[in-house]
Amino acid sequence: MVVGEVAVETDVVVIGGGPGGYTAAIRLGQLGKSVVLIEKDTLGGVCLNRGCIPSKALIHTAGYYHKLDDFAKMGIRLPADNVSFDLRTWQNWKEEIVMQLNKGIGHLCKENGVTVVKGHAIFLSDDRVGVETDGAFETYKFEQAIIATGSRPSIPSFLKVDGANILDSTAALELREVPSSLSIIGGGYIGIELGMAFAKLGCQVTIIEMAERILPQVAGNVAKEVARKAKKLGIAIKTATQVEQVTVDDDRVHLRVYSEKHGSEMIVSEKTLVTIGRVPNTQGIGLEQAGVMIDERGYISVDVECRTNVRHIFAIGDVTLGPALAHRASKQGVVAAEVIGGLPSAMDSPFVPYVIFSDPQVAGVGLTREEAERQGRNVKVGQFPFRANGRALATDEPDGFVEVIVDAESHVLLGMHVVGADASNLIGEGVLALELAARVEDLALTIHPHPTLTEGWLEAAEAALGHAIHVVNKLV
Repeated sequence: MVVGEVAVETDVVVIGGGPGGYTAAIRLGQLGKSVVLIEKDTLGGVCLNRGCIPSKALIHTAGYYHKLDDFAKMGIRLPADNVSFDLRTWQNWKEEIVMQLNKGIGHLCKENGVTVVKGHAIFLSDDRVGVETDGAFETYKFEQAIIATGSRPSIPSFLKVDGANILDSTAALELREVPSSLSIIGGGYIGIELGMAFAKLGCQVTIIEMAERILPQVAGNVAKEVARKAKKLGIAIKTATQVEQVTVDDDRVHLRVYSEKHGSEMIVSEKTLVTIGRVPNTQGIGLEQAGVMIDERGYISVDVECRTNVRHIFAIGDVTLGPALAHRASKQGVVAAEVIGGLPSAMDSPFVPYVIFSDPQVAGVGLTREEAERQGRNVKVGQFPFRANGRALATDEPDGFVEVIVDAESHVLLGMHVVGADASNLIGEGVLALELAARVEDLALTIHPHPTLTEGWLEAAEAALGHAIHVVNKLV
């Protein structure tokens, strides 16, 4: 189609086929709406194709490879000189996983009546979207629209990602060989996850973080567990440090960094990875033509129904204020779809869990102790270490602990946090408990199977009540 031709009419246009966009489109299809889902690249978005899934595949593989050194104490003998890792072979395995999930999303869209259009979308007005696709330009007229265009890595102006020496997370996950050395600018969750993975594969890793500690977004006692393991892996961590200059010379990256403690230093590495955050993809999609407002950082404000200031246009995921998490985007997608479908739905729960696939893993939901106390709450804290858990010891994963934050008067659970093996799966119980406004007694009275890591929640709840069985009871 060319501009000026009659537009294709549809009930809803969804711009962006990531975890939020495709979820919204499928739910809309289930509700009987005609839906056009516009994706400029590949269904699944950054999360599936260049982020969550590829990175977790690398982390999982690196974990297996690193564990080989521990097998001997369990009686497993491996020929040390024959063990190796081939990143090129891993890339093929990763691509098979991504392709399988891509096909699954495409199949679900088709079965739910969603029309998928590949191309770059731009609002022409508050009821029309133009799509550049295969050299043509198509126009779609809609009743409602959902903006789900996601985010991209934030790169400082003095850095230029070239994909060879200076990398963003996408380029790092496309490497065909493990670098001998890697400096990482940013000690948040992406930098820590990828840094620990590459360290386990034999790379010398240095992490540079401006804040006073790594993982500044989590509780200090939790971050300390990860920092301890990072040092065991040989990772050099430089906190309260900023990068002043970056140069590439003789195929090596030279970083001049500065801290009050150490002054100016030079860090030289084969490659540098930049992981200092993400910015919303709200430029270049014609929001001004639709009348949708953004703030000074490019984010779109939405209400609990995910409506923008233009009531029939919705926004979900990384383009909205809040943590850039795939599961948050998916939930918002369902909410927006159900509101459009006339159902009573809202994004009104504060309990959005986070997961960091570091070693040990970190996950949490609700308030930390520090956050609760800043709110003026009187709290009790129950904690249980994995070194006292039979399952953790039997699987050689004794690092970390679980922790419950409890309102001292009402005994309502305010937060649940875990650092340790399989934290990503353990936190599900915490999310449900907080969503149901459970009291600490509810957790303590629930029979947990043995021997499992989930028993940690039971013991932490009992510790908060002063009668844990497998740890000496004391206030923490």
